Amino acid sequence: MSDAFTASEKTRLRRAHLRGHYDKETVYAVLDASMLCHVGYNIDGEPYVTPTIHWRDDDRLYWHGSSASRMIRSVEGGAPVCLTVSFLDGLVLARSGFHCSVNYRSAMAFGHARAVTDEAHRLAALKDFIDKMMPGRWDDMRPPNEQEMKATTVVYMDIEEASAKIRTGPPIDDEEDYALSCWAGVLPIEQHIGQPIADPKLAAGTPEPDYLRAFKLLDGGGD
Repeated sequence: MSDAFTASEKTRLRRAHLRGHYDKETVYAVLDASMLCHVGYNIDGEPYVTPTIHWRDDDRLYWHGSSASRMIRSVEGGAPVCLTVSFLDGLVLARSGFHCSVNYRSAMAFGHARAVTDEAHRLAALKDFIDKMMPGRWDDMRPPNEQEMKATTVVYMDIEEASAKIRTGPPIDDEEDYALSCWAGVLPIEQHIGQPIADPKLAAGTPEPDYLRAFKLLDGGGD
């Protein structure tokens, strides 16, 4: 099995090609770092993009939604889709407007979406979804009942083509502009995990679960 995707007409970068990455390690690192993606698809010749939560199992991406969702019903039969993830990591302030930019990570994956029809597979996929959101949470929860399973459709997409595009580092100015006195540099933008906010209806004395503490520590937070 190849460790990289082949750059295609869909995924090959035309400009700033050094920012392009086609190896699975880089592409999957971007996909896995986010819980939120955007799925692009077509309904009756019109383009749509829907934000949703995704998760990955090897070369396969999953997402889920209401069984009545127009997006789900439109793609579950094998429709071509494009799934994207992006992060804004910093504002890059150059000495000229032309060279101002942003530092970012993004990934784009193409494939054909299909509904998960096997019940055991569907339940296992939903467990993976919860465990991506909060590792350890599934075993602490009430399992989904028959009506909830009926109301939920899980969709998967085998990744056929994919690429990542990443920019890091300081501004890249024209050589003569480095002599200007205008400040230039990067304003970092970071995402952090905040302190948990208990449900107002939480029973008094309910302790914070260990997996929640462990999740906070992953962000360098702690108590």
